[in-house]
Amino acid sequence: MPELPEVEAARRAIEENCLGKKIKRAIIANDSKVIEGISSLDFESALLGKTIVSAHRKGKNLWLHLDSPPFPSFQFGMAGAIYIKGVAVTKYKRSAVKDNDEWPSKYSKFFVELDDGLELSFTDKRRFARVRLLKDPTSVPPISELGPDALFEPMTINEFTDSLSKKKIGIKALLLDQSYISGIGNWIADEVLYQARIHPLQICSSLSKENCATLHNCIKEVIQYAVEVDADCNRFPCDWLFHFRLLKKQLKLGQIVVSSLVIGYFILAKRSLARLLLTGRKLILSMLVAGHPHMYRTCRN
Repeated sequence: MPELPEVEAARRAIEENCLGKKIKRAIIANDSKVIEGISSLDFESALLGKTIVSAHRKGKNLWLHLDSPPFPSFQFGMAGAIYIKGVAVTKYKRSAVKDNDEWPSKYSKFFVELDDGLELSFTDKRRFARVRLLKDPTSVPPISELGPDALFEPMTINEFTDSLSKKKIGIKALLLDQSYISGIGNWIADEVLYQARIHPLQICSSLSKENCATLHNCIKEVIQYAVEVDADCNRFPCDWLFHFRLLKKQLKLGQIVVSSLVIGYFILAKRSLARLLLTGRKLILSMLVAGHPHMYRTCRN
C-alpha cells in the first residue's frame, strides 16, 4: 500500500511539473467504485479550463488546489499511483505501469492533459482507491478525520511519550491508526519498530521513556530518509527491514514471515510455521530481526 513517502513523492512531482498550467483535456473513468459521488462527465466538465495552483498532502491523501473549487482529491488505497508522462515518479510495485504500456493506462481513473502538452494520470489496478471532487477536501472525511501528518506535523517527544502512556493497545496497531498519526502504514510501522527494537504487540503504556524517545526518533528518520530519496526503495539503506519484504517473496514464504516476525524470535501466526521452518533459514531470519543485518545480506546473496 502506498504510504506517506510514496504519496509525498507524487505531490512533489506535481508541484515541480504541473503548477500554473491549465487543464485542456480530461478523461475520468466510468468506475463508480473508485470515482465517488459524481458522474465521469460531470467530473470532466468541472476540470476543463481550470489551472492547477498547488498540490497538497495529508497522510496518504493528496489533493489538487485549482484556481476555483471544486478540487480533485485522491485516496490511494492499496495500489493507487500518480504518473506524469515523461517525468520519473516513484512507482509503487503493486501498481507499476510499464513504460511500453498503453497510455493512458487501462487502469487510469483520472487523466488530464495540460496546456503545455504534459499529461498526468492517477491509476488504480486494484480499485481500492477513491477519487473525489470536493469543495473543500480538508473539511470532510477522510482528511478531516486524520491525525497530525507524520512528516509535516510531527509530535514533540514529550507529546508522543505522554500520549503513549495513556494508550492500552499494541504499539503497531496505534501507529496504523490514521486518526492518531497520519501517513504510517504497514511497511513504515514494521520498519520503525524493527529499528527501535520494540515488539509490535507491546502495549503502548508499558513502553519506557527511552523506548518512546527511540521510537520517536526512528519514525522521524525513516520517513525523512524515504521522502528524501523520493520513496525509491532501491536507495533505502541495505540494513532496513523493508528489503526483507522483497526477500520473503523470493523465498516463497508468503505473508507469514512479516506477520510472524518479531524481535529475536517468532510468535504464533495465523498459518503454520512449518513452511518457514522447512526452508532451513530459521536461524538467519531470527538473527536478522535480532539486529544482525549482515545475515540478511548473506541470505540475499
